[in-house]
Amino acid sequence: MTDLDTALRDLAPLGVLIGWRRIAEGDEGALNRGEISATNLSVRRASGAVRIVARELLRAPDLAIPKGEGGEPIWPRMVVGSLAHDDEIAIAATANAEDYEAIGIDIERAEPLVAETFALVVTDRERAMIGDDAMKATLLFAVKEAVYKAAYPLDRVFLEFADIEVDLDQGVAATKPGRSLTVRYATTLSHVVALAYA
Repeated sequence: MTDLDTALRDLAPLGVLIGWRRIAEGDEGALNRGEISATNLSVRRASGAVRIVARELLRAPDLAIPKGEGGEPIWPRMVVGSLAHDDEIAIAATANAEDYEAIGIDIERAEPLVAETFALVVTDRERAMIGDDAMKATLLFAVKEAVYKAAYPLDRVFLEFADIEVDLDQGVAATKPGRSLTVRYATTLSHVVALAYA
């Protein structure tokens, strides 16, 4: 069991399944027709990898998971879920739609957020809580990405980072349109993983 396995096991609330895999040569071959239109090999490979993980979680090896108009994955009826990847790791989260309205997940390298991005991601209120801690800013980045992925299918509103306020201590996030979501996160030596759900 890796650090990431342990982190994800502790991250998942009751009823949420989270899985991951290292992106590998050939994962692009897992894409079904119509799932993604990108021609870039690394994008196709990562997109195939996250779908391999999602299909394993759902025990549906032939399931197609196409993208919606906003780039969100289209799940089967009675399933909510989310997909994410960096350049190395593909990760997916799924749950029963009777238990959860929406789920968002994100994974980022556990590296300090660069100053230019820090200013875009962190609101004044959040800055008062985290100060100049660039690692906590990376965590906020991941949490806000997860929140967006959970909120967009519900509200169909494009959110900037400033449209999401996160309270890491309370484990909640609020969006500009007025939606509140629960947030959880886990860190390993190499990665930060964030989960948001309603």
